[in-house]
Amino acid sequence: MYEVRVEHTSEMQFITQSNHHVVTIDAKGEKALTPPAMLLGALGSCIGVYIRKYTKNTQLDLKNFVITVTAEFSEEKPVHFKTINVSIDFKDAVLDEKRKESIMRFIKNCPVHNTLAQKPEIVFSLS
Repeated sequence: MYEVRVEHTSEMQFITQSNHHVVTIDAKGEKALTPPAMLLGALGSCIGVYIRKYTKNTQLDLKNFVITVTAEFSEEKPVHFKTINVSIDFKDAVLDEKRKESIMRFIKNCPVHNTLAQKPEIVFSLS
């Protein structure tokens, strides 16, 4: 089970804690990432972890890569990301189509991707 504690600190800023790690979130985006940016960052990071797992399992010598995640908000309510685009730049690595397809299948196992794709039930409680 995962648990993250989010505590309001000032105006639109929050401290997010998981285990012994702390991240600041700022809804205005002035002093830290916004909540939507954190969600996109979580997706990109999860995909990055799966790329690293793939390279380790297949002994693919892949030194560096950059993942860019962009999203567009819907115009209709409720506001949500209408589209999320993930672009992976493998820098100087030359990958054939078969290898790219294999990587694509593997990274789609990332739990953050799967969670977004499965539209999980979110249960609220107030105390």
